Amino acid sequence: MFDESNPHELFHIYYKHWISVYKDGAIRKVTMNKYLMTYQWLVKLVPNLKVSELTRSAYQQLLNEYAKEHERQTTMDFHHQLKGAVLDAVDEGLIQRDPTRKAIIKGKTPREKKPKYLNQFELHTMLTHLNLSQEINWDWFILLIAKTGIRFSEALAITPKDFDFPHQLLSINKTWDYKLEGGFSPTKNRSSVRKVQLDWQTVIQFSELVKDMPESAPIFVQDKKKVYNSTVNGILERTCKKANVPIITIHGLRHTHASLLLFVGVSIASVARRLGHASMTTTQKTYLHIIQELENQDVDLIMRSLSGLS
Repeated sequence: MFDESNPHELFHIYYKHWISVYKDGAIRKVTMNKYLMTYQWLVKLVPNLKVSELTRSAYQQLLNEYAKEHERQTTMDFHHQLKGAVLDAVDEGLIQRDPTRKAIIKGKTPREKKPKYLNQFELHTMLTHLNLSQEINWDWFILLIAKTGIRFSEALAITPKDFDFPHQLLSINKTWDYKLEGGFSPTKNRSSVRKVQLDWQTVIQFSELVKDMPESAPIFVQDKKKVYNSTVNGILERTCKKANVPIITIHGLRHTHASLLLFVGVSIASVARRLGHASMTTTQKTYLHIIQELENQDVDLIMRSLSGLS
């Protein structure tokens, strides 16, 4: 039986209990799975470490061992998932001092990153190579994400009744749980519930495609079959190769959509709302390189305007 007041309890047992008390039912299932994965790593790396033995050096050694097989950002996530439990153990008097203080985050050298987005010409070229048949297929899925910037799980959950064709709107109010057992799930956050404006061409195309489909059934998930992100990414990769453009992922299409909007002068606030970001800060962090490039262009424009004044 677990004794939460026992400093000699094994750390991984304490951590599992902490997850069940503070996280179970309070976070999304996907996030919960990350905490459980962290628990499994504790069992693997420090099966005999007691809560009372969690010194700064012991904690740093744990992070170092984890970092041998993971990139720095993944190690940082591991650290953050552990830190809440460790600080609670300090508050409960099971550990005298915070062992996570001044922790140094290491990690493997990141793999070479694929291009995150296409420019306008590359996107247009890629889209002309899609096989847009008379019936719904994954190429239509790729087109819809390129035109809207919605997330993979959001696009899978789209049903015919989510389209408001007269007003050119697409309602995003749920996701499809493709990673686990399938079925509709809530959106990533409250800000993700939104209406996305559609262009007229997309309205005409999809109004014809979905007119005979069941109103409440997902249009891209046929017979609730298992859907794999890798399958759709494979189709997109082959299309990129045919079009002779950089190979990107489905998530890269979302980046492409946002990048093109920013480059044509759409405000960060509008892009954040369209993407369903919880705050503009998320948008600014994700697209910092583009925003900086645009600011440089603004400076050039300002200087040209000022130099014309006599």
